[in-house]
Parts: sequence; structure tokens; C-alpha cells
Amino acid sequence: MQTKQAKATDTGSDEEAIRGLVDKWLIASEKGDLPTMLNLLADDVIFMVPNKEPFGKEEFSQSYEEPKGAKMKTESDIREIKIIGDWAWMRNFLRVTFTDANGESSKHSGYVLTILNKRPDGSWMIERDANLLIPEGSSF
Repeated sequence: MQTKQAKATDTGSDEEAIRGLVDKWLIASEKGDLPTMLNLLADDVIFMVPNKEPFGKEEFSQSYEEPKGAKMKTESDIREIKIIGDWAWMRNFLRVTFTDANGESSKHSGYVLTILNKRPDGSWMIERDANLLIPEGSSF
């Protein structure tokens, strides 16, 4: 009985840690804090986005542009987290509003499916990310 209770508590704290990772990622994204974002990624991470071949950490880092005079606001709605040992997957709905230096805004939204792995220190990192954000009002 104690084993099941301890396991449920561990799962609860793992879910909190994953939600914390999402919050940290979103804050870093809004601030343009690439080093923090890279620290949350596995070395062999793979990103999948519409209309582009899958890419890894190095390409993510090279193609990342800090917002110059632009602002980004993110809204995340985690719909599901499933934890199985040291692995987890998360289904999330994400909306990002970009406002350029001239004050013009555009919104992108869509679902994201993320696979995470638990590090030896107990923190979680992103292993795979299928990000289906597209401009609002458009379709595939």
C-alpha cells in the first residue's frame, strides 16, 4: 500500500516538474533567453513543425532570433500529461501573439505533442516536440 501511495506522490511531483518546465520555457521564449531554452533540451532533441524537415538542437540554436523590438506573449493550456517511469508525454494547446516594433500583431496557435525524459537529477528535458502552430485563420 505504501508503495502505491509513494508512486502516486512521485507522479504528482513529476507532473508539477513538467508544468514547471513548460512555464520556464515560455518565460525564456518571451524574453529571448536562448541559453535557458537550450538547457531544457536533450542533446539529440528533434523538433517537428509544419512544412519543414525535422531538425535538432544545433539547427534550433542557429535559426533562433532574439526578438528585436518585438514582443511575444504565450498562452499554454496543457490538456494531458502521461508519465511512465522516466518518460512522459504531454499534449498542449499553445497560442503565441507576436507584436512587432510597429505594434502590428499576429497570432499563431495549435497543438503541441512533447516527449520528455527525466534526467538523473530528477529534472525533465524535452526529447521530441511536434509543434503544429500555424497562423490563426489559416489551414494546412
